[in-house]
Amino acid sequence: MTSQDEVAGALEPPTKRRRLSLEQSDKHEHNLEVSLPSMQAFSPEQKKEFEVGIQTYVNPRSEVLEGVLKQRYSDFIVNEILPNGEVVHLTSTKAPRQKQHKAVNDSAQLSTAQASGDEVSQRGEPTSEIVQQTSKANDPEQNANNLPDVAEADREKLVGYFNEDAVEDILKLYHSIKEHPSRKAHEHSTVRTAFTTDRSVRSQIHQHIREVFKSTIESSTDHDGVLILKAANTNSRGKQQGNSWNRPQNKNQRPGKLGWLDRGGEYLHFTIYKENKDTMEVVSWLTRNLKCNAKSFQFAGTKDRRAVTTQRCSAYRIEAERLEAQNRTLRGSKVGDFEYHHQGLELGDLSGNEFVITLRDCKISNAENAFTNLDAFTQDLQTRMQSLHSNGYINYYGQQRFGTFSTRTDVIGRYILQENFQAACDAILTFQQDALDAAQQQDSTTTIGQDDKNRALAIHTWRRDKTLNAALDILPRKFSAEAQLMRHLTKQPSDYLGALMTIQRNLRLMYVHAHQSYIWNMAATNRMKLYGSKVVPGDLVLVNEHKDKATSLNDTTTSTVTATDADGEQIIDPAPHDRAAQSDDIFERARALTENETTSGAYTIFDIVLPQPGHDILYPNNESGAYYKTFMSTPEGGELDPHNMRRKHREFSLSGSYRKVVGRIGQEFSVEAHRYTADNEQLVKTDLDNLYTDRDSHANGASGGHETPEKSDEILVRQGDKIAAVLKFQLGASQYATVALRELSKGGIAQYKPDFSGGR
Repeated sequence: MTSQDEVAGALEPPTKRRRLSLEQSDKHEHNLEVSLPSMQAFSPEQKKEFEVGIQTYVNPRSEVLEGVLKQRYSDFIVNEILPNGEVVHLTSTKAPRQKQHKAVNDSAQLSTAQASGDEVSQRGEPTSEIVQQTSKANDPEQNANNLPDVAEADREKLVGYFNEDAVEDILKLYHSIKEHPSRKAHEHSTVRTAFTTDRSVRSQIHQHIREVFKSTIESSTDHDGVLILKAANTNSRGKQQGNSWNRPQNKNQRPGKLGWLDRGGEYLHFTIYKENKDTMEVVSWLTRNLKCNAKSFQFAGTKDRRAVTTQRCSAYRIEAERLEAQNRTLRGSKVGDFEYHHQGLELGDLSGNEFVITLRDCKISNAENAFTNLDAFTQDLQTRMQSLHSNGYINYYGQQRFGTFSTRTDVIGRYILQENFQAACDAILTFQQDALDAAQQQDSTTTIGQDDKNRALAIHTWRRDKTLNAALDILPRKFSAEAQLMRHLTKQPSDYLGALMTIQRNLRLMYVHAHQSYIWNMAATNRMKLYGSKVVPGDLVLVNEHKDKATSLNDTTTSTVTATDADGEQIIDPAPHDRAAQSDDIFERARALTENETTSGAYTIFDIVLPQPGHDILYPNNESGAYYKTFMSTPEGGELDPHNMRRKHREFSLSGSYRKVVGRIGQEFSVEAHRYTADNEQLVKTDLDNLYTDRDSHANGASGGHETPEKSDEILVRQGDKIAAVLKFQLGASQYATVALRELSKGGIAQYKPDFSGGR
């Protein structure tokens, strides 16, 4: 690992890179600089960041914004953003009330639905149109070819939303899908067009697109507010119109019980609201109480533990009424907003997250008037946030990616890629001696968390006595990887690869992806040191994003199918038949820029990507690309060959992927500065606070009661001698709010640590 002397030496260069030449500056809207922090006042947290490659800043400024993050878990509120741009909020915990009727077989249900032609509610049963499509499900090819033409009224509506050119492109995409229904989604064109910033109108447009084009076209909004339309993947279209709907209902179905077709689908989509809990912790609790398989539940991505988070989840053949009943005993979480759908969620089925973050005890270095002039402090925050959108931040993988234990997840991944499976198992089963000492002495005054003490004691007991049951009785349930390793190695002490393969797939893949992320962080730091914001020949851009700019494509390789791990990162399996159905069933390809393209002004730093190392990616054709071979040959880099990432075990044979070098927050953001006194004061309302306020207001309103409930991000205004900053912004999937805050504060934000959490 990097020593402290090496850290100090690396931080000695000047704090600013030279600015671009005037000629280059004129050709680029964003003229960024890169600075390195000085070693002075380099905190332990910053040293940890440095060790995982988080070393530079984009926008140099002298003032450090100091503050405390996550002092309360309600200081970090995360709401998932759906692919259509809708922000997920918990609005109801009640199951939709369905009409009861006498159970009938499928053919009778279809016949009745076709005869009635009645539409049904969005949250309930499918429309008659979908039922009619279902009746033809035995011939999906014919069904796709017989899609109706777009009515003139619908076309005029689309022109009202966009313009003639955009509508023509959309219609061409639609006709392409009609004429070639068996093509994969990525084999059709992608349409990009300007979009309204009015979120209520956006939702209507997304809904209208689904209705007009019969869900054959998917729409989503990127961070810059651009609408992206592409063909729905063939699996999604098959699920909507395919044979699954032609199966008969359960013959043992009770009279008066609605079938899945009548409800709207076999997959129940619902919202999980949680406080200070892991996503898997809530899902595991639900599976135990519902007595169902964990595989029944799917979600788009995991969320922070020490936070208040809201996200969508789906469950296969679970009734809403059963889930609603769990709210009576759920602690620190709620479920609600139930809807039945034809298909479940997949990892990655989100466009990003919206954050409402409270920073407490804020101070600005060399700005003592910040506490006497709240307006000046607010203006400073506004300037910093604007820079996060205009100039961006280095799109590092945050420290969460590498774990909070003494043995980082990327180190475990490095051992796996080196095929040193024993070292990988030993690394997972390490613990800190302080945690064991505290557990054995039953020290109640220590700041070490109880789970970490129990983990250390369980592993120690297993290593010492080889008694599995005694160890598992002590080990907290959430440490599933440790439990699986101990179970397997008790039976087969030398089968380390077999032990690793018993760990949940997403988790064991996260180890190797963490090492890829570590290399990416180091490469991003190197690239920004070399070139700053300048776009240079050999830099990579994504092919699919710039088809309109490119005169020719250097890479025409067939696409590789991807899945994502629990952090939302791409998992690429090299075997072509090993598929996973995704809403965006495409692996991005990149190409190198020519010298003419770099001087054209058509590309900025926000377009440039760097690869995670793999056997199916392109490396930059410049010094930035050469760095991969240099760094990866070192012990820290794993002594690996970036051009030889195939392994005997397919799962660890990495194809690689691409990631933008510079990220930015969405253009819609807000800042507030408020005074407060007590650290335990809650300064922002959560979705659950809002829900209760709504219910109280509704109940009182019936007797002439309260006003309209407050919004979820409304400040609970206080007075006091301390300053809190409340920041609201949006980030894309797999972008880290903590990394954006690091750029905003110049490393001055410290994360509150309620207890010691260094188990490994």
